[in-house]
Amino acid sequence: YVASRVLEFVQPDFERTSLSAIAGDIRTSMLEELDFEKEATNLEEFRVFLRENGLMDVATAPKVYREYTTKKIMVMERLNGVSMLDAEKISEITNSNPETTIITALNVWTTSVMTMPWFHADVHAGNLLVLRDGRVGFIDFGIVGRVSEKTFKAVNELSGALALGDYKGMAKALCNMGATDDEVDIEKFASDIERVMMNLGSVQTDITLTAMNDGSLQGSLDFDESEVTDVLLDIVDVTESNGLKLPREFGLLVKQSLYFDRYLKILAPNLDVMSDERVGLGGNMEDLNGGNVNGARLAPEEVLIDV
Repeated sequence: YVASRVLEFVQPDFERTSLSAIAGDIRTSMLEELDFEKEATNLEEFRVFLRENGLMDVATAPKVYREYTTKKIMVMERLNGVSMLDAEKISEITNSNPETTIITALNVWTTSVMTMPWFHADVHAGNLLVLRDGRVGFIDFGIVGRVSEKTFKAVNELSGALALGDYKGMAKALCNMGATDDEVDIEKFASDIERVMMNLGSVQTDITLTAMNDGSLQGSLDFDESEVTDVLLDIVDVTESNGLKLPREFGLLVKQSLYFDRYLKILAPNLDVMSDERVGLGGNMEDLNGGNVNGARLAPEEVLIDV
């Protein structure tokens, strides 16, 4: 953090990229992620959110055993499931309907963003599981984000412009969200945003074929997580080159949205999220049946200790 402040003093242009703020955010995030008592509280609050919104039949998060949890160790329920990238297994679990699973995951997450004081800010494939009973399991609540009223309003404006393909509207929404000392050239900014969106559309899903012992072929779908990061950095670069400094929570929101975009390409490539009535805040979730493990006492092999 001190080194970043020195760099900003020596080279004032670095201040626009807010190196010290980035370093401070990383330090804060690492400290929060290593505090298991805080993560346990996040887990419990998310389970309350699921219960109060009637979502426990379609999604879950591990139950925490508080009596064994400290700042350095967390004991919680173990969720047995497969990665959100395992299209073949998900298809087996959902009777060839993986599309419903990703819609459920997206609806639950967006509802949490809208209704909770914080949101899960690390929904990579290892933290979203599809359980044996078809529910979506959310794990690892060490990193969460909080959206201010100003950012939330601007995100709504951005979403509307995005749905219409209105790049100028996107530019205006981002200007309303970010801090700037100079007047922004909206036309140039809109053109830069259009380029970023074209790059996002060009990201391809990787297809891997594996020869099995019986001579058959097994296929799997995946994507390079570095491509998600590259797109995010491209967005940051475009905003900063136009004189804007966006809030950290927006970057966290965008990265989670990019993860879901990849999952949609893998599990529901033909789904139009803008027009499909199943996609929304909470969505239509009656299609999945929940299990009965929540609240029950678990066997030793179903307990996970995080250290």
